[in-house]
Amino acid sequence: MEPINDAMTKTALARKLGVSRASLYYEPKLPRKDWILKQQIEEVLHRHASYGHKRIARELHMNKKRVLRVMKKFGIKPYRRRPKKPGKKRDEGKEVAPYQNLLLTVPFPDKPHLIWVKDFTYLLFHGRFVYLATVMDLFTRMAVGRHVLTAHTVTLVKEAFLSAVEAAGRVPAYCHSDQGSEYTAEEYVSLVEAMQVLISMSRKGCPWENGYQESFYSQFKLDLGDPNRFETLGEFIGTIAHTINVYNHARIHTALKMPPMAFARQYELQRSSLSGDNVSKEMGA
Repeated sequence: MEPINDAMTKTALARKLGVSRASLYYEPKLPRKDWILKQQIEEVLHRHASYGHKRIARELHMNKKRVLRVMKKFGIKPYRRRPKKPGKKRDEGKEVAPYQNLLLTVPFPDKPHLIWVKDFTYLLFHGRFVYLATVMDLFTRMAVGRHVLTAHTVTLVKEAFLSAVEAAGRVPAYCHSDQGSEYTAEEYVSLVEAMQVLISMSRKGCPWENGYQESFYSQFKLDLGDPNRFETLGEFIGTIAHTINVYNHARIHTALKMPPMAFARQYELQRSSLSGDNVSKEMGA
């Protein structure tokens, strides 16, 4: 394979990435248009929680295929009654007032680590619940942080966030979650705000506003398979980590058309190439 270096020409870089040379300079408009439509869809669902893509399209006077595509892209689903989840205990400690959903107003992220989205799910393992909390970068769709516990406490989501900060080597501009008691606990909110991260939360009764994680968990559980095939908790937790690693590095993401890590790598290569090109132009000026 041809090595990548700073002196590589645009033609050689484009050939290695499998894209046209012009695409290294082109900034696609579709992601931003899709992001704006996503915000419009969420506003319709806030008024009509059970609407499917056809009625949403009629409400917005848009093509239903486009609405459906964007809903799938961002994991947006209308409200449906689901089986009851395991009962939640209130975390000990004071809770803060819920925050607004800032993702309804901020622009589409154009680079990694601008917006992280967070959630947790439960997995039934030999009659008891095991909880997995994850943190996803919205631009690359990488699962940048995770933590597993046998209880859903503030520690679960706090450690997932800290693992993401350690792995990324930085904090995001925004952190988005639902209004679960774990995310509104003063202990967690104080930690995030101390790092000067803006907190965003879905509105109550609007699960689609954190659909990115909902979609991730839906596919993750299929890839993980039956938890009860593992004899020990350690073996099960090891497979959880392996499944997330495969998602990041090998599994093709439908919206990205490649694994998240490959998408992040492509972004860095293009950014590096364009930065070098700008320096060359300034030196030649």
